[in-house]
Amino acid sequence: MTITPLMPVYPRCGVRPVRGEHCHLIDEDGTRYLDFASGIAVNLLGHSHKGLIGAIQRQAETLMHVSNLYGSPQGEALAQKLVDTTFADTVFFTNSGAEAVECAIKAARAYHQHEGNEERYELITFKNAFHGRTMATISASNQEKMHKGFSPLLPGFRYVDFDDLEGAKAAIGPHTAGFLVEPVQGEGGIRPASQEFMTGLRQLADEHDLMLVLDEVQCGVSRTGTFYAYEQYGITPDIVASAKGLGGGFPMGACLATEKAARGMVFGTHGSTYGGNPLAMAASMAVMDAVANDEFLADVRAKGERLRTRMEQFIGNYPDLFESVRGMGLMLGLKMKIEPRPFMVHLRDHHQLLTVAAGDSTLRILPPLVIGDAEMDEFLEKLSAGAASFAAAEAA
Repeated sequence: MTITPLMPVYPRCGVRPVRGEHCHLIDEDGTRYLDFASGIAVNLLGHSHKGLIGAIQRQAETLMHVSNLYGSPQGEALAQKLVDTTFADTVFFTNSGAEAVECAIKAARAYHQHEGNEERYELITFKNAFHGRTMATISASNQEKMHKGFSPLLPGFRYVDFDDLEGAKAAIGPHTAGFLVEPVQGEGGIRPASQEFMTGLRQLADEHDLMLVLDEVQCGVSRTGTFYAYEQYGITPDIVASAKGLGGGFPMGACLATEKAARGMVFGTHGSTYGGNPLAMAASMAVMDAVANDEFLADVRAKGERLRTRMEQFIGNYPDLFESVRGMGLMLGLKMKIEPRPFMVHLRDHHQLLTVAAGDSTLRILPPLVIGDAEMDEFLEKLSAGAASFAAAEAA
């Protein structure tokens, strides 16, 4: 047998974490890494948050799973907290971001079919987006690297350039059900949408009775400095897909919707065996208790500005490597003048700094939201040392 026990779909690196402490990961050989990847924007409270750990431990000792055949005091409480905190009137809990986006796609279609408009099933999506790895979510993206080997794709999606309002308007047709968009593209390179674009999509949705569906799987849950990024645009979505930070490391997601948008999601239309299990609900409630408040969100915004300012001051020292810093809150991208992956590997292997490569020649900087000045100082020291040694190696 030549295949590995773990199906070889990931090009796994040599880092093998076995323990986490606040903003650091410790390898099985004891090597200590500064984690500015956060499990790709998941571990927003770091790796040893007592409130999160305690909530999971207490719930695990009490009740972990019963299925959705029964009432859910834990799910009802968390759903109510999300409704009270956001635009939403109702919530469906999932196990992942891709499942949350799947639910959002179904809700958008179901709305129109519930209204008797069965021909309206197509979502306008945006190039270089990432919505997940299921058949529907790879079909919602134009990225051919995710399509290879899985054709034919599912119909019902039309691709338009990101941040192109006129293109989105021109794409509206008799089959259009709505728009599916990330307010800040994550895998696409930490690209925030413009105010004009987001406001314009909301207006187009209102004019044509379309669903404005936001994928906030990566940018949501306080990552950008507001609980969800849509708040910074002053708009109200119809549906939001959420996950990653929502569980703080425990796998879970949610599809949030207005009462209007959820009209078609009636008994028997959707389900999940594990979705909304008591253990996930306890984890997410602990996350919400920690991050869904004005003080914490203001702190994220302040940290984001400090980190951005220091990065902007730093990149001028290496004009051949770096172009700019972009993003919102603590969802930051370092736009590079070279392919970012070799630099990411160099930082990881030689300076024990974990980051994440993305599209558009961008290095993602996604620290836990609980970083302090000490972690910022350590990050800049490692980034500076890494840039110096990488530039020297390239020049040799």
